[in-house]
Amino acid sequence: MKRLTAALWIALCAVTASAQTTLTFDAALQRALEVNNTIERSQQDIAFAQSNKDYLLSAVMPKITLTGDLTRNSIEQSFGGDGEDSVTILPRNDWAYRVTLSQPIYAGRRELRAYSQAKIGIENAREGVRATEDNILLRVASSYLAVVNAERRVELEQRNIALAEKRLVQAQAFFEAGEVTKVDVFRAETAKKAAQRMAATALQQREHAVAQLRSDLDLDGPVAVSTPDQALPVLPAEEALIARATSSRPDIDIAENNVRVAQLEVQKQRGYWLPTVTFDGGYIQQKTPFPADKYSYGAFRFNVPLFQAGEVHARIAGAKSREKQAELDLETAKLEAREDVRRAFADLRSAETGLQLAQEQVVFAQAEYDQAFDLYSAQEATSLDLSVSETSLADANRAVAEEILNRDLAKLRVLYAAGAMKEALNNGVKNP
Repeated sequence: MKRLTAALWIALCAVTASAQTTLTFDAALQRALEVNNTIERSQQDIAFAQSNKDYLLSAVMPKITLTGDLTRNSIEQSFGGDGEDSVTILPRNDWAYRVTLSQPIYAGRRELRAYSQAKIGIENAREGVRATEDNILLRVASSYLAVVNAERRVELEQRNIALAEKRLVQAQAFFEAGEVTKVDVFRAETAKKAAQRMAATALQQREHAVAQLRSDLDLDGPVAVSTPDQALPVLPAEEALIARATSSRPDIDIAENNVRVAQLEVQKQRGYWLPTVTFDGGYIQQKTPFPADKYSYGAFRFNVPLFQAGEVHARIAGAKSREKQAELDLETAKLEAREDVRRAFADLRSAETGLQLAQEQVVFAQAEYDQAFDLYSAQEATSLDLSVSETSLADANRAVAEEILNRDLAKLRVLYAAGAMKEALNNGVKNP
């Protein structure tokens, strides 16, 4: 019996003693922001959006090209007689090259609207990174607190094992004295095995939480954590967090940006009704002297749409529909953000109530157990009475540990619902 209890402690101590990485709560959050693959992947969206903006900017910049050709014709043709008056208009071996410049001047401001949309795309990519960071911080903080809770549960089960051993010693003594039957000894053994099983389950839960931490923090090997003095900050008032959520949560900002993109799209489609103007210039040199062997040119070219069979009207109608959808998405996002905060606060209030009741339950369960053990020692209560009080105390202590975790997780979900994870959890941590 003692060997199994010791084995559980050895397993836990081995994890801590041989740990390659020791984490504090703040250090875990900081590392998540620095090395998490999901965050790094989302940051590439910013670079992609920046590249798209640069690409659209290039559409309004001048383009210079060099083209040339070498030609072998089947015949050679000249006119003007023989000698110096002869002009070759079709040489057998011909060559030419030209340098051209093309500069868009006006296209209904379509390129400007597309460029503005691309800049909003960069803002959306940044908001996407912020949303990803909040997700990862929530997951890392939850995993960290789960590890702390699992270690707390292991310690609790060790106390429950100690209580069962205490009863087992007493029951064995009574049995040897002929005061009780073997049933009392069996009950004590059963209680001890149940506590050992719960300790093993707590160790399993710890390893699952550590595995998630290793994945999110790009670690390998055992991980040891320290219990934070105050892991989570004091929460602002519910209405303040609702106001924050509906004004600055990443998905709200993205929805607002999408409305702006849709408005620009309507304006861009209207630009197809307007003329386009470009300037072209070039320099040409060729073997053929007709009409000249080298010359340059410049030209303004315009295109005026006169009749497009309803194409532009259909495009505008479609863009307006997308604009309306974007506005409805924004309204829905604000409604969901508000209710997310309210639901999170309801869960937090429930968890705090549950914790308070569990703590009060421990007080009464401890008093019940102390009295029951005294009565059992005095042979004034049965082993069944003591077993019931012992189980009640163990369950109450487990409930406290569980409700502490539920309260902390509920706080995290409140911060997440308000879009305040990074600010609240990293007040003293610099952004990477």
